[in-house]
Amino acid sequence: MQEIELKFLVPESRLKSLMRQAQVKSSQITQLAAHYYDTPDQQLAQAGIGLRIRKEGDTWVQTIKAGGDGIAARLEHNAILDNGQVQAMLDNNKLMPDLTIYKDTSIASTLADFKLKKLAQKLTRQYVTDVKRTTRLLMEDSKDEDSNSIEMAYDHGEVIHGHDDTQRDPIQEIEFELVSGDLDFLFTTAKTWCKRYKLCLSTVTKAERGGLLITGQNHSPAVKADLSQLNINKDSSIPAFVRAAVHNCLLQILPNSSAVVAGSKDDEHILQLSIGINRLRAALQAFTGFSDELNPDWQPILKQTATLLGSYRELAYLASYIEPKLQEFNAPVVDWTADLEALKIKPIDVVAANDFQLTLLELIAFVMSDPHLEPQADKCANDKLAKILSKQHTKFVKAEQSLESKNDASDNGSDSKDLESVDSHNVNLESSDKDQAQHKLYRQLTDLRYINQFAVPLLNKKDGKKKAKRWLKRLIKAQKSLGRYCEHLQYQQRYQQKSEENSNALYGAGWFAATLKKDLKRTEKHLAKVKDSSIFW
Repeated sequence: MQEIELKFLVPESRLKSLMRQAQVKSSQITQLAAHYYDTPDQQLAQAGIGLRIRKEGDTWVQTIKAGGDGIAARLEHNAILDNGQVQAMLDNNKLMPDLTIYKDTSIASTLADFKLKKLAQKLTRQYVTDVKRTTRLLMEDSKDEDSNSIEMAYDHGEVIHGHDDTQRDPIQEIEFELVSGDLDFLFTTAKTWCKRYKLCLSTVTKAERGGLLITGQNHSPAVKADLSQLNINKDSSIPAFVRAAVHNCLLQILPNSSAVVAGSKDDEHILQLSIGINRLRAALQAFTGFSDELNPDWQPILKQTATLLGSYRELAYLASYIEPKLQEFNAPVVDWTADLEALKIKPIDVVAANDFQLTLLELIAFVMSDPHLEPQADKCANDKLAKILSKQHTKFVKAEQSLESKNDASDNGSDSKDLESVDSHNVNLESSDKDQAQHKLYRQLTDLRYINQFAVPLLNKKDGKKKAKRWLKRLIKAQKSLGRYCEHLQYQQRYQQKSEENSNALYGAGWFAATLKKDLKRTEKHLAKVKDSSIFW
């Protein structure tokens, strides 16, 4: 069977008021003790599989969870165990799962890559969870026996290391699982609770929490874009295609946003979250006519989130990576601590913001909605992509031409920020027309890259795929090169501005002024190759 649920972290400030709604007369409280199993080298976890034996009230249940859509749906198989047999194993400290249960079941394909006998011999208890669960059934007002219903479950407890019970990690989360009825009711209900109690979506399962505990990690590694999980082909319909593109972006966004709201300040989490959001923005902008269900209100919220994350990351990266690198070359110390502390909005504030969390919920709902119900469900996405790619390519060409005109003006002396004669002691810190043109070109290159990557799987001819691969290779090199240039320009301006209060920063300003000259030559070379390349569509 497939379970569809949404999990949220509960902010401490809203817990009391939330519990007043969770603990009503009809709610039930159950103590859950679960034992989780895996091989010593975490083979099941690496395959995205969770295996447990849990006591639910007076009943012992063996559960395996796996697969699903990577967002809200997972495959789940539950088997009630014989209490006497379980107790006998507990008495001998030999409680182990029975893998023979899964033969000829819907979950069998998930374990197809494992030899069950050998797997069973390697399994050990890795960690346990001790949770008090408060459940309440939420139903839509209806006399229909098949009315919409959701189980709300608030879990409070801890995950405990299986071999060292002094190592523990708290659990405080709420889940909404669809019991019967329509998905719309699940998302409508979740949004209501999210608004009221400022809940934050989390994709971190209890199995993942346990895995982090036994490996001594606070958060899972950052998740990068994985285009191999882009579930489209040459026959994909227009509404199915745009859902697949959004889904692929969410696979990158959600785990990284989950880490940030859980307290991660890791640069890679923030970077990959920002990239995921920008990929999503590019898809929503380019494919806006592919679905009637795309909400134009998503774009400004996503843009604001990406902008705030970028502002923080630029300064944090400068302090934690760039400054130490410069000091390796005997640069005088520049302390950016006060600048970071002066930022009023931190990444956790940005990601936990209610409008962003509600937008994520709406995007998940969109991805899970039925594309066959849309007006263009009988039309292939392939038929519209050439026009969209050409339109995006035209934007790139215009942006490149605009930059060339600014360079020409600079060469004629009208722009004091000509990079060939930049002086780190008298740089104008205001963004020039040339700077703006460079950033605009970078945005167009980035959007063009993402849109092309979404489109390539629709190609059905080998020669077309080869051309697309060559084109993308050149495009990505140009995009990365220009991105590096723009970042270094921002760092140069940061150090120049900092030098007004700390002369030590002049070293960094001069360093990046020199670096920019090399960046510019490299970027111009890669851009020329993109301009000379024939398009593949």
